[in-house]
Amino acid sequence: MESPTFGELPEAPGSGLSWVKSSLSFSSGNCVEVASLPDGGVGLRNSRHPEGPMLEFTPDEWQAFIGGAHNGEFDRFGR
Repeated sequence: MESPTFGELPEAPGSGLSWVKSSLSFSSGNCVEVASLPDGGVGLRNSRHPEGPMLEFTPDEWQAFIGGAHNGEFDRFGR
């Protein structure tokens, strides 16, 4: 990969995607954002650091996580 020339910035991971943030997110940006990836997977990033790393999940992995969240399996975290 070539280094960017003066005035150019490297593209941030997932910068060309359509990101969705929860309507329950606080105005301070304390939330994560989710996007559909071109390969059918799901991307997840910290909304406070959109230029930072992105986690990638297969559709099956994402459905397993969402199912666990719906079942309350992660309710004990972040309290």
